[in-house]
Amino acid sequence: MIGYLGLGSNVGDRRAQLQAAVDALPAHAVRVVASSSTYDTDPVGPVRDQPAFLNACVRIATDLGPEALLDACKAVERERGRTQPGEEGYVVKGPRPIDVDLLLLGDTAFRSARLTLPHEQVTARRFVLIPLLELDFDLVTPDGERLSDALARLPPDEGVRRAGDPLAVPGS
Repeated sequence: MIGYLGLGSNVGDRRAQLQAAVDALPAHAVRVVASSSTYDTDPVGPVRDQPAFLNACVRIATDLGPEALLDACKAVERERGRTQPGEEGYVVKGPRPIDVDLLLLGDTAFRSARLTLPHEQVTARRFVLIPLLELDFDLVTPDGERLSDALARLPPDEGVRRAGDPLAVPGS
């Protein structure tokens, strides 16, 4: 199944953190097919006093279901030093070496205590929509909402700036 992950980092060598996450995904049964460019993004949410993020999206292919794919994403975060909820030092929406978010998985709509698909912020954040649409301008949510329409509705005040080339895709 084809899916999309959002990647973000604002601690250490941000690009190296994103690349390391991409490189780690195949060991978790997730093949990275393509990467967007990277984007420098102003922090949003409750913790604004933190370094800017570097964000990208990747198109993936996997046979994993939603919960197993979420487990793979969380495993990569742990491997890269991300503090998880409930662990000492965890700050909700705070600085982090890596964030790996499951955004879309085919046309799957899914909800559990741990996961909502599509990701609840997929249509609300420019730093998600811009790199996603770079990968596929015709993407839609499972209910048929065009992501390009969602982007057009957002105010242009969220700071998202192209920062660099796409990440390297393993095996390409």
